[in-house]
Amino acid sequence: MENKGKAMIFAAGLGTRLHPITLTKPKALAEIDGITLLEYAIRNLKHYGFTQIIVNVHHFADQVIEFLKANNNFGIEISISDERNKLLDTGGGLKNASHFFDDNKPFLVYNVDVLTDLNLRKLYNNHIESGALATLAVRNRKTSRYFLFDQNDSLCGWKNMATNEIKIKCTSISKLRPFAFSGIQVVNHDLFEMMTSYEECFSITDVYLNLCSSYKIKAFNHDISFWMDLGTVEHMAQADELLSKYNFLLMRE
Repeated sequence: MENKGKAMIFAAGLGTRLHPITLTKPKALAEIDGITLLEYAIRNLKHYGFTQIIVNVHHFADQVIEFLKANNNFGIEISISDERNKLLDTGGGLKNASHFFDDNKPFLVYNVDVLTDLNLRKLYNNHIESGALATLAVRNRKTSRYFLFDQNDSLCGWKNMATNEIKIKCTSISKLRPFAFSGIQVVNHDLFEMMTSYEECFSITDVYLNLCSSYKIKAFNHDISFWMDLGTVEHMAQADELLSKYNFLLMRE
């Protein structure tokens, strides 16, 4: 596909749930069937036309940089957002990479530890058509934390199942629907202006919850898609077994 957009891969996390794998390498370079999570993410983005990508790095950052160099950036433009001095969390990491998104167009943000056949172009186009500030790919699945959306698929709150903490940001709290975030989102460039008052390290979730009463933060449900969290050793092992069935994810071009 031709280049139609920019993207960011969140790859700076410590990957503590992937011990002992991440004691010697970053989460992004953990492998399924000999292929790194980072390569899967890049191939998937490239498949849908996102050929200008920035990757944030922190844990074993040099290994990620050398991996990309050794693979000639997989034939596309890949930049590095360096967080070696301090891990900035999702909001801070995105803000730190703002210089890369100088075309003022919406862009896609992709967590490195997910495996999916979600149509990223369909997600992107849905975001454009909706006029939302951000669009979050979500699913009906069991998790410890949920985003809460109203009947119009607009973000209204958040709930932590472990602590029972609930944050409601809309006037009508009836019939709010909980969805689990899939680690993929489309964001308008305007969001950067709304993060100027935040400190260096902060979560993008807090930003969305602070903005959702005034701006549209939309849900994009993709229950029909294949999706896996690859953040644990157990899930990595399961993914190895599933890849023969879902071979469309192998080395996408």
